[in-house]
Amino acid sequence: MAVYQVLVVDDSAFMRKIVTDLIEVDPEFKVQATASNGKEAIQKTLELKPDVITMDVEMPEMNGLDALKTIMEGSSVPVIMLSGINEQGMKETIMALEAGAFDFIRKPSVVHDQDIAQVGKALVERMRAAMEEVKRKAERKESIKKLEIARNNTVIPPSQLLKKDRLTKEMIEPINKTVLPKVPTSEDRNAGVQGRKQPIIPAYPPKVERTITEKGNIADHNPSVRANADKVGKPPESLLDSRKEIKQSNASRPTMVKPVTNFASETAAGSPQLNTSHKTSVGLEGPFNQLIAIGSSTGGPRALKTLLEKLPADLPAPVIIVQHMPPNFTRSLAQRLNTFSPLHVVEAEDGMILKKGTAYIAPGGFHLRVHKTADGRFMLKLSEDQQVNGHRPSVDTLFESLLPFTSLQRHLVLLTGMGSDGARMMKRLYEAGVTSTFAENEETCVVYGMPRSAVELQCVRHLLPLQEIAPRLVQAVK
Repeated sequence: MAVYQVLVVDDSAFMRKIVTDLIEVDPEFKVQATASNGKEAIQKTLELKPDVITMDVEMPEMNGLDALKTIMEGSSVPVIMLSGINEQGMKETIMALEAGAFDFIRKPSVVHDQDIAQVGKALVERMRAAMEEVKRKAERKESIKKLEIARNNTVIPPSQLLKKDRLTKEMIEPINKTVLPKVPTSEDRNAGVQGRKQPIIPAYPPKVERTITEKGNIADHNPSVRANADKVGKPPESLLDSRKEIKQSNASRPTMVKPVTNFASETAAGSPQLNTSHKTSVGLEGPFNQLIAIGSSTGGPRALKTLLEKLPADLPAPVIIVQHMPPNFTRSLAQRLNTFSPLHVVEAEDGMILKKGTAYIAPGGFHLRVHKTADGRFMLKLSEDQQVNGHRPSVDTLFESLLPFTSLQRHLVLLTGMGSDGARMMKRLYEAGVTSTFAENEETCVVYGMPRSAVELQCVRHLLPLQEIAPRLVQAVK
């Protein structure tokens, strides 16, 4: 059995001891060394080359965020952040996830043994997932290398030289394709058909490019899409009544998508000061007949930033997001994403009426569902029902709430994340006729779990790299 070497970074000697003990409960992991600040962490990373790092967010001399950025410049070692629940710690944790941290956990309460045990279990779970992803990516890289070697060793007959460019493209591109799922007919649904392995091909299919990737699946890429893209703590004791409304008063909204910000180019001095004076505190008024629902987990904050900053302010649909996160952190996530996205991004609250051009993030510790009011509007409802798939909020819970609304064109998206949350209800919706289904492909996922589960259920219509999802969504909605 492989033993993975861990570097533990925290300014508190007591916390370093607690984290070390929690890690070494699992025989797969051994703490190789510890560091008390960011500068020391950078030095020991260079010297020892650990397999995984746990990094405190707030430390003297150099904090965890700045240390992470420096480490990410020269290494791909997975880093798991340990965050306090104070406001500054939560903000910096969200920024760390954007900067490349694999995941995070909140620091344990040293006065509650049960809390320490729960945090320890979550930490080891994330470390194991990180090691599995390192292994998966190494295997994928090796597979691509073998394909390139095979291509270089292939002798092309003179009669085929004119086709060289086409052959080269087909042989170099990684193989990771998804068989386009069958679009269920009303007869199939009445008969309870679960979908055949081979898709039904329309008599006059649209002309598309097919990206051939690693698992033998196919994802279509319409060249016009890319052209159009250029144009275009704990839950509250008193439940929902204690949640405070977020209000922001700014000026009018633009109709153009602002340029994408490359977070990797930000310096350790801090984040760029983006101009958000154009944003209003409310979404676009008026009826809508479309809705976008997104689910994400590990790697989600970074993926959501990439996605939301490419959606235009005049998007004629609300966007509802479930990101697996503890309470309090989702508010910091919403505030952070609101500085990047042309959309108005808020943490969802019970009773909110959905509006176009607004993204709603499910609060940690609460399930989020969509309901229809007596006057025909769509409203958000929060609940503390039991966990689904081990999560609250759950993507499956959100997707399930969309089943009755056949008058809406529903667009479903699954981004990077561990497990299978969201896949089961995406399948249900697909069988009910919702065919605008998207999943992030293996190439860009931090963890190819939730998207893979949906692909295996044959309910993904568009399997795409992260950067291509937003333009395709805009095309589907507009």
